[in-house]
Amino acid sequence: MITRHLPIVKIVLFIAVLGLISVAGNAQNNDQDAHLAIENPADLSKEDAQAHYKSLSRRMERGYAAAQLDVLLNYQAWPLFNDAPYISATHGQRYVNSYANRMAHNYGTLQEGEVLPVGSVLAKDSMTVTDEGNVHPGALFVMEKLPAGTNPETADWRYIMVMPDGSLFGDTMGFRASEVDYCHVCHEAVADRDYTFYVPEEYRVEN
Repeated sequence: MITRHLPIVKIVLFIAVLGLISVAGNAQNNDQDAHLAIENPADLSKEDAQAHYKSLSRRMERGYAAAQLDVLLNYQAWPLFNDAPYISATHGQRYVNSYANRMAHNYGTLQEGEVLPVGSVLAKDSMTVTDEGNVHPGALFVMEKLPAGTNPETADWRYIMVMPDGSLFGDTMGFRASEVDYCHVCHEAVADRDYTFYVPEEYRVEN
């Protein structure tokens, strides 16, 4: 699979817009907003990352479900394309998992110039694990492939960001659309793979 590294300017922009560079005051405390600050992610083994995710997964699923978005229904039952959570620089140094629904059947084998079918949905849930041992659910990042011509400005991809408590941060096809427009700016770096990033090689699994 083709992987790309984002230009550093785009990475910084993406993280800054999400408000992940810093949170004033108690950046690593245990309050409800602590998941927003990811300044010192822990360096976890695959086994430890899986254990942390397992401990949070039900809480995360319940939290995201509060958004009441049909497109996310039972996303944790979808095919998972990584064998353990991995750090994603473009998602604020969080540990993420890459899920795709059955419509996105060719996500794992997508070649340059190929596209995903309409109705494909990609979901990355996330968690923060700091080197002080704090563990928090993170945001859920979603891409949905729309019919041709629906939104040419985003190459007919819909981007959604759901916070851990189920509140909607933004949706390019609705609420606070301007707050998540930057998602497509980053994904333009992989336009030749239908604007989708893929799992780092050392974490990939067959689906």
